[in-house]
Order: sequence, then structure tokens, then C-alpha cells
Amino acid sequence: MSRRLNCARTLLSSGAALFALAAAPAFAQDAGTTGAPAQADTADQDNAAQAADASGAGDIVVTARRRSERLLNTPVAITAFTGAALEKQGASDITDLAETTPNVTFEASRGTNSTLTAFIRGVGQQDPVPGFEAGVGVYLDDVYLNRPQAAVLDIYDVQRIEVLRGPQGTLYGRNTIGGAIKYVTARLPDHPEVKVKATYGSYNEADGVITASTPLGDMFRVGASVARLSHDGFGKNINLGIDNYNKDIWAARGTIEMGHADSGTFIRINGDYTHDKSNARNGHRIFADFVTGEPPLKNVFNTEAGLDNPKEDVWAGGLAMTAQAELSDHVTLKSISAWRKDRSYTPIDFDSGPTADVDVPAVYRNEQVSQEFQLLYSSSKLNGIFGYYYLDADASTAFDVLLFPTGELIGLPGLNAYTAGDVRTNTSSFYGDFTYNFTDRLSLEVGGRYTWDQRKSHIVKQTKLGGSAEFGGNPIVLATATDFRGKALFRRFTPRVSLNFQATPDNLFYASYSQGFKGGGFDPRGSAAAAPDANHDGAVSYQEVYDFLLFRPESVNSYEIGWKAALFDRRLTFALDGFYADYKDVQIPGSIGYDTNGDGVNDTFIGITTNAAKATMKGIEFEGNAVLARDFAGPGSSINLSATAGYLDGKYDKYIDAFGNDVHNQRSIQNTPKWTASGTLGAVLPMGSNELDVSTTVSYRSLTHQFETPIPWLDQPAYALWDANLTYSFDNDRYSVGVHAKNILNKHYITSGYNYVTQNADGSYSSTLGLHGVADAFYGNPRQVLLTLTAKFF
Repeated sequence: MSRRLNCARTLLSSGAALFALAAAPAFAQDAGTTGAPAQADTADQDNAAQAADASGAGDIVVTARRRSERLLNTPVAITAFTGAALEKQGASDITDLAETTPNVTFEASRGTNSTLTAFIRGVGQQDPVPGFEAGVGVYLDDVYLNRPQAAVLDIYDVQRIEVLRGPQGTLYGRNTIGGAIKYVTARLPDHPEVKVKATYGSYNEADGVITASTPLGDMFRVGASVARLSHDGFGKNINLGIDNYNKDIWAARGTIEMGHADSGTFIRINGDYTHDKSNARNGHRIFADFVTGEPPLKNVFNTEAGLDNPKEDVWAGGLAMTAQAELSDHVTLKSISAWRKDRSYTPIDFDSGPTADVDVPAVYRNEQVSQEFQLLYSSSKLNGIFGYYYLDADASTAFDVLLFPTGELIGLPGLNAYTAGDVRTNTSSFYGDFTYNFTDRLSLEVGGRYTWDQRKSHIVKQTKLGGSAEFGGNPIVLATATDFRGKALFRRFTPRVSLNFQATPDNLFYASYSQGFKGGGFDPRGSAAAAPDANHDGAVSYQEVYDFLLFRPESVNSYEIGWKAALFDRRLTFALDGFYADYKDVQIPGSIGYDTNGDGVNDTFIGITTNAAKATMKGIEFEGNAVLARDFAGPGSSINLSATAGYLDGKYDKYIDAFGNDVHNQRSIQNTPKWTASGTLGAVLPMGSNELDVSTTVSYRSLTHQFETPIPWLDQPAYALWDANLTYSFDNDRYSVGVHAKNILNKHYITSGYNYVTQNADGSYSSTLGLHGVADAFYGNPRQVLLTLTAKFF
């Protein structure tokens, strides 16, 4: 048994023991005589979060501040989606949330189906290799996912999802500099229940989800969900004769719940597992092949990629235990213990061609153990949380860059540029956040966090001849350019303060300041061979290599003002905020072709991570709902118009490149359009015990740069998507039938890409890595029409 599994068992046991000691008095009490529970993120309060006013007035309950509050009374920039709303929208995974959330980008990372790229307000992390912390935190039932692999979470059996914008750290386990996605699975009901959902549609999409639960006495409940998610490819790999952009996933969750929040005690044990055996997702070549002259394929979802070893194979899973005990009428103790592990076999064919030219057989392995303790306090005047968080995580990757045509050109047939990086993260932090109510209207929220981040890295770069040793090859090692081991510690205190004025029960004004921090590390693809001789003594020392591979922490000072309101007898609800962020030492990971022997041919690639000195983000966000008609066709009927809009003016004020030049005027904020917007027109028509729900949504994104350097052939111009949904629920919502149309106009739009092509002064193009040219794009889903059937059995 691994050390990590033993550690996980220890943490789970210690959390349970602590809970048992704290909860014993509460278990001994009679449920009818216990005091009022503290306002913690409890099971029963989470159940309340499913409720939303049928008119669309916005009475969604969220737990963004670790206590249950109406969304309109929460002084935080947050977008919340209930499970019921997501089901009616036909949402399939968390990337769908980006269409109706201002100033965010959520997408599957380039050559994968399940690795997440997330940006909020211009802050994020595109590169999924270990060594780079996420700018946006993803939480699965309060458990932070340390790596982006397998983080494109499919939406099934979900209670709600909250998207928080701006730095997080005084309320959540892990400090995240850009924002957080909080994914909350459904609590188990107090009665036996079976729910079945089936979907069929375009490209033979065939999804099935079965969820069942039952109580075992008054204090125990058990439940499980099994999901099968699949569809054919949107295109074909015409070289290998397999689907491209297909889906082949099995997933399962199991839950045990003990106790009830209203009796002062609650334990929840979760287990989840996902296995993704979809084919590798390969891109569309933008230019004709630089060697053969073969033109790009006409269908942007088709590819000629030749790499299929290893087979794409991703699995991920974990165990978590949340234990909560009411210590008094005002104090609640909570423990969150978790272990997670995932592995991704990912063949990435950078040039999307049949030749082994910049082909990358890769494997990612991640494992983490975390423990969090929270002490929550609630009273009429003071509410807040004090917590401790610990994370021990291993993240490693090993991949070859097969450069066979380049090798033949320079007399090294079978040239293979091998890279391996192993990163150990060990972090601890104390955090707290308390709100004091001066009056019923005026309150002050003050929080802070102290974080220790230790990073240990082992980086290896070699030149080899032959195929991948990771996947059955037997290459010959010609040279080892890098065998580096380094350790660094980063410490930071980050404060937060917010002044909140509840002018009326339906009007909240707030102004806040928060600071975010993301630790540094060592570039896992960096090469010691490229390190400069800084002191000009004729040799490159370990310290010079250390300094070259190290990148510094980044930080942000974020200022925000907001207004949340419900007006005109709650016919109009909205949240409006403006923000300004001073972003320093921005981590910019990248990679370039590199000539190791000075013969003018790039025979390997190296990572180059720089800290751009300063960037500024400022913008405005709006989310609103207007009830255009109410009870016009009987009680409960309504016509609603919802709208979101985000404006973000992001720019680099100073950007020092690897050569010491300030190039900020030539750089843009990646994955961050200046404008994001959406509008949804919907109607609810009750029909006795039945209900018809119809809606249509148009979403818009302006010009988006895939990288910091604008690339005209890869950047996505402004575009709009049009979706529509119809759901008919009958027999008191026990059964429903839905029709969902996505991307109705079949818009082709680029979400990500690879580029190792440069434009020359004479207008021609040349390759900077490989001979055939690496410039390919990955596209969002084409038009899909889906039919869903749902049945509940009690």
C-alpha cells in the first residue's frame, strides 16, 4: 500500500476521531432539545440552496461565505446555477457555464477531453504540466482539486455550482488568485428514491445516469450514481480511421451520510471514479504542410494525426469525508479529509499530420492528500470562520517529443527530445474571515490568510534516439542536458476587507479589497543547457541553473464595488459590480524550439517561464433578470428575460521577455475577451400538475487571444452562439421530457491551439520546431440537438 494511501487513511481516521470527540455531547442530546445550529455550510442548509423563486426573482441560497445566504444578500461577485436550472439548460459539463457567466473562460485544454483550462477576470493557467498552480480553484464538495487533469467535471447528480470571481483564500481551503468553481453534489433525501435520466441526440450521443438512495434507519442514508456518457466523433481521423472529438466515459459516485444537521452532527463520506477512454482529440492544421504542400482539410473537426500510442486513457477518483459537529448554539466544528489520484495517458500530435514530427506521447500522474479544519461561529452580531488547511501533492509528467524528420535532416534518425518533471507540493495555511454587524444594515467583513508553499522539483531533459520508453519503446540516450533538483519555499500573508450596507432587505451595496497570491516554482520543461553564464566565469553553476529555472510567485491587489438589488415588486433583480486589479509578477509559461548545437536547426524544445512585471485588469460585470409577465396564464406562469454582461480592459504595463526587453506593447491577455455577454428569454407555463419550460439563449464573446503574443491565424474573432431548450414536466415533476438545441447556427469557433510557426518579414511562414509546421486549432462543439427523458421514483 502506498505511503499516500496510508496518509489518507490517517487523515480520514483523525478527522473521524476529532469529530467523534466533538460530536459526542450532541449525539447524546435529544434531537428535540438541541439549540439552534450555527450558520455553517450544513446538509440541511445545502438542501435549501436548491430552492429558487419560480418567477426568476433570484432567491437562490448559496454558501460562498460558508453560511447559507440569499444570493442577493451575498457581498461577493458570484454566479450560481441550481441543479434544476442546469438540467433545463441541457448543460453537459462545467465548460458550458462560461456561456452565461461574465468574464470567464472554461474550456477543455487543447489536445484533451478532460483537462480544464480556466480563466476568471484575466487570471488563470493554460499549461497543465506540473509545477504551475491553477489560477482558478476547482472544488468538488469542498475538496480542492490540485491539478487540472480530469477537472472538466460532467454535470450529473449536481445540487448547484457556484462561480466566484476574484481572489479567494480567507474562506476556502486553498488560496486561488483568480477565482473558484464550487461544484456541490446533491444531498441524499430522507426517503427511498431512484432517478433515471437518458439522453439521445446528434452524433449518436447516448447518455444514461441512474441515481438511487435510501435511508437505513433515522440516522443513516446511502446513495450511488452511475453515469455512461458517450457520443461519436464530430469529425474523423482519416489517417488512423477513428473518430475525432468523440466521448467515451464511465463515471460513478457513492455517498454515505450519517446524522442530521438539526441534531447537531453530520458525517458525509463520498467516493467518486471517472474513466475516460475517448480517442485523443487532435487539431485542425491551419497551413498547408511545409514539406509536402498538402492543403488543410476542409472539415475543421477532421485530422490526419498519426500518433495513437499510448491510447488516450484517463482515470480519476478519490475519497472524502466531511464531519461536522455543533459544539454550542454558536460554534460548529467541521473537518474535511480527502485523498485523490488520477492518471492521464495522452498522445498529442502537435502537427496533426501522419509523420512523427513533433509527436508527443505523454503521461500525467497526480496524487494528493488534504486535510482541512474549520471552526465556524454565528451570532446576531458576529459571524465567521477560522480554518487550517494542509495539502501534500505529487504531480509528475513524462513525455517525448518525436522529431524524426528533423533527426534525418541532421543525421540523427529517430530524434527524440525527452522531458520529465516531478513536482512535490507541500502547503499549510491558517485563514479566517469574520463579519461584524454594527447595525441591521451596516457590517464590516475582515479576513486574512497566511500561506506556506513548498515546492520540490526534479527535472530531466535528454536527447534520445527511438520511440517512447514510457510506452513500449527502447530508445538510446545520447545526452542528458538537465538533471536538476531544486527546492523553494514561498510565504505570504493575504488580507481581505469588505464594507457592506444593506440599505433595504432587497438592496445591498458593498466595497471590498482583497489580495491574492500564487506560489512560484521551477519550469518543469526548462533546460539547464539554456541557462546563461550570469557571472561570465566560463561555466554555468548550479545556482545559475536554479535561478534560470525558478519563477517567482505572482500576486494581485483587487478592488471591487457592487450593488445587488430586487426592484419593482421583485420584477427586476440584478447584480452589478466594478473591479480593478493590480496584477504583479505574472507567471507566463511557454515553450520554444531550441538549437542545442548551433547548426541553425532547432533539434529540441525548452520551456521558458517569465514573470511579466505588471498587468492591470479593470472591468464591469452585470447579471440580471426581469420578469416581463407574471401569472398571465395562471398562477406560477411567467416570462423572464435574463442577461449577463462582462467588460474587461486587461493590459500589460510592463513585460520583460527572456532577452531582457520590455515588450508589453506587443502582448495581450490570453483567453480573456474584452466583452462577454448573454441574453436568455424564457417562459414557464403551468398546466395543472404539469409545467412547460421554454427558453432561448444567445451568448457573445469578442476577440480572444490564445496566447500572450497575438497570432492572427489562431486568435478567435468575435462570435455568438444560439441555444434553445424546451422541457415538459408532468405528474408533479416526477417525469420530464426535454429537447435541447446547442449552437443552432453551427458556428465554428476556435477555443485553443498550438503554434510553432512564425511569419517572416517578407510575409512567408517558417517553422520554429519540426519541419512540417505546427499551427493547429481546436474547435468548440458543432450544432447538437438532444432529447432527454427523466423519471423519479419515490
